[in-house]
Amino acid sequence: MSGSKRTRMTLEEMQNAIAARQDESDWEGVRQRIEAGLDPEPDEDSPDATELMRAALQQKRGRPPSLNPKTQIAIRLDRDIVEAFRAGGPGWQTRMNAALREWLAAHPH
Repeated sequence: MSGSKRTRMTLEEMQNAIAARQDESDWEGVRQRIEAGLDPEPDEDSPDATELMRAALQQKRGRPPSLNPKTQIAIRLDRDIVEAFRAGGPGWQTRMNAALREWLAAHPH
């Protein structure tokens, strides 16, 4: 950023400056720019950083939407049935779903 002043500090000096609220960041200016909808100034040390940061912020978080979403339900099952499926380890709900699907295929409506 043009006109910026760089200062060398030790970690302890930085921590003390932050604790004393003596950092030289213009946080009020940052807030005003955000509220005004102004884009950040490009960083001359890393010109691609602004675009990379913007792209990272636009990435959607979480699991991508499924093409075949599941329906969440509450169901009461006998303990021995649940224990038998859980004994198989991770993926027991998927195996239970497959067993129900197999039963439906063998018993059409």
